[in-house]
Amino acid sequence: MNIPEFISLGARQTRRWLRAAALLLTLPLAARAQPAAPAAPAVDTVRLSLPEAEKRFVLNNLQLLAQRYNISAAQALAVQARLIDNPTLSVDQNVLNQAVQRQEVDGQRVPRQVAFQVQQLFGLAGRRRAAGQASQQAAVVEAFNLEDLVRTLRYQLRTTFFDIYFRQQTLRIFDAEIPSLSRTVGIYQGQYEKGNIALKEVIRLKAFLFSLESERLGLVTDQANAQADLHILLRDSTRSAYAPVVNADRVRDLSLSPFPEAQLVDSALVRRADLLARRADVRRTDLNLRLQRAVATPDLAVGYNYDRLGSAYPDYQSVSLGIAVPIFNRNQGNIRAARAQIGQAQALLSQQQLVVRRDVHEAYQVAQRADDLFQHTSRDTTPFAKLIDNIEKSYAKRVIGIVEYLDFFEAYKNNVVQINALRANRLRAFESINLAVGRVVFRPE
Repeated sequence: MNIPEFISLGARQTRRWLRAAALLLTLPLAARAQPAAPAAPAVDTVRLSLPEAEKRFVLNNLQLLAQRYNISAAQALAVQARLIDNPTLSVDQNVLNQAVQRQEVDGQRVPRQVAFQVQQLFGLAGRRRAAGQASQQAAVVEAFNLEDLVRTLRYQLRTTFFDIYFRQQTLRIFDAEIPSLSRTVGIYQGQYEKGNIALKEVIRLKAFLFSLESERLGLVTDQANAQADLHILLRDSTRSAYAPVVNADRVRDLSLSPFPEAQLVDSALVRRADLLARRADVRRTDLNLRLQRAVATPDLAVGYNYDRLGSAYPDYQSVSLGIAVPIFNRNQGNIRAARAQIGQAQALLSQQQLVVRRDVHEAYQVAQRADDLFQHTSRDTTPFAKLIDNIEKSYAKRVIGIVEYLDFFEAYKNNVVQINALRANRLRAFESINLAVGRVVFRPE
């Protein structure tokens, strides 16, 4: 085979591939569709406001419930630490020589031998009180840990709530565009089969429709994941889908101007739960040092003894006092460890203060940039919505070509998607300030 014949054979093979591809693309959409899957069970849509979601979250969230058990356990340990030691009772009874005890002396029965001892341990240097205070302070730390958990989970709840809302706004555009474009594809498929239009137009229309459907599928998947997160946060095991109810005017009117950054930093240093937990932990380590110093003082054992016949005198009674002599073990290791824990807690407190300041600064700067972009961006999509019908009619009448038609569809879709993304990012930035400050400063609900 010479070179011209080889080239001619390759060209024929290429044309066969192109004809096969064209045949595949020209098939009706229904002919290439996969067998229909079984219909999914109907999903109830539940309208949900943010205050209602937060109320259900506080009452039902399992992570908060688990942390509340930690507080209850710490408080129970504080009660236990304050309890007085139980007295010790010892009894000595002769059980081997019963015959001796049945003898009579001078006509009188000899009583049985019995002895007992009662002993009570008394903590000196305020050990019990110091142990109770240290345990109670540990419960305070757990309470602040619960508050910090609420802070972080509330941020997750609020951002998930608003992400679902803005993603629903975006999906509405896809739900309106895709059926409209599908009708156009169907019409032009028929026109192509009649030989009235070129194949390239049908191919471009189908490619753009497939792009829209793929993009919508990604949004639907993200929405399903967000719905699952919201159900977990609210401990909802139903199959319902939440439809967030949002006051759009209040969202639009959010502003940083009433809240200077320095004011928010000061508020965070006073209110943030993780910082309060660090301060409470410093106090706990101080109380632990006081406890270890009290433990270094030996406890006093006070006892009462009674012996009927086993002593030199009948019915012998005595009082005993006992105390350990602190020669070798003066609890010096635990005291040294408690001092080290104080230094560690103070260092962590200083570190957390820096973290709080930095968190507020970063969140404020991000919110400022997002709000500036939001305020200086045209958010009116009404002109696009009004033109969409005219664009479809103009394309159907061949006033405009397919390039202009698809460019308008793409521009309209991108404009709406980017505006909703801008709104979501701006609101997430404001929620980041709420998270950094430790309280809800900005309330768009």
